[in-house]
Amino acid sequence: MTTTTPATKPDLRRLGNSDLNLTPIGFGAWAIGGGNWEFAWGPQDDNDSVNAIRRALDLGINWIDTAAIYGLGHSEEVVAKALEGISPKPYVFTKCSMRWHEDRTIYRSLKVKSLEEELNASLRRLNVDTIDLYQIHWPNPDDEIEEGWSALARFKKEGKIRHIGVSNFNVDQMKRAQKIAPITSLQPPYSMLRRAIEQEILPFAQANNIGVINYSPMLSGMLTGKMTRERVAAMPQDDWRRRAPEFNEPRLSRNLRLVELLGEIGSAHNVEPGVVAVAWTLHHAAVTAAIVGGRTDQQVEGIAPALRFRISQDDYNRINDFLTANPA
Repeated sequence: MTTTTPATKPDLRRLGNSDLNLTPIGFGAWAIGGGNWEFAWGPQDDNDSVNAIRRALDLGINWIDTAAIYGLGHSEEVVAKALEGISPKPYVFTKCSMRWHEDRTIYRSLKVKSLEEELNASLRRLNVDTIDLYQIHWPNPDDEIEEGWSALARFKKEGKIRHIGVSNFNVDQMKRAQKIAPITSLQPPYSMLRRAIEQEILPFAQANNIGVINYSPMLSGMLTGKMTRERVAAMPQDDWRRRAPEFNEPRLSRNLRLVELLGEIGSAHNVEPGVVAVAWTLHHAAVTAAIVGGRTDQQVEGIAPALRFRISQDDYNRINDFLTANPA
């Protein structure tokens, strides 16, 4: 397995209209929220999570992306624990709009009062005075987008957040937000198996100087090279991926064959298939950086070469040819 060392620093990329200079990949903190909620990845050991985050920082990653909803607040608490005594601290991004009741059921709100409660709770859990990037997680309810975006713009003026962004927005929704305040960043799903944003959303972001930090570049573990039929079958019952089309037939067989191709490309460069999958997304000119998750320090070490590895045009074309020949 190839690992990187912090001896040679990765190139930094400016995020949209901000002063944030990001490493090409950041640490995604969804899975470390743990189990027992609607979009869980199954049980997770907090000590493993802390070690994974600290290893990511050791290897040169300079930003962490989390959300209040991940583990119903728990992910933010784990991030704070991992950053105790760390200096300099990485950029910390989080998200709002998804909330939960006492019975752990989820609801969505972009009302000002709700967002104020969320922001203050995130500041407390993360143990910070200011959040580097605060994002609307989902544009739901749609008729509250203007109220929510106006609130984030006000929070920025008050100094509680440095920059504001959106996640999972379409072009029309971004245009509505732009009438109120500039958008620093967009966080969309993007991988070689989820390419819908290439048509309109990525060109719009690029034309409007909106930075793009894509999530699930390895499609939630499918493209890491570690996924097998047996592993899918053995997933915990509360792992949301058990219900996802890409982890079930008929797509599962096609996806595992795609991973074999990524393995062939990666072996020529001594990197894992997941590194190739991440590099494929970074090949798009509109993408600033990619979010990659890691539940253990070993997983982080496996994906860390994506900080520096870049895919060739020939290999990029090989992957696209496979995708064209084997549609979902």
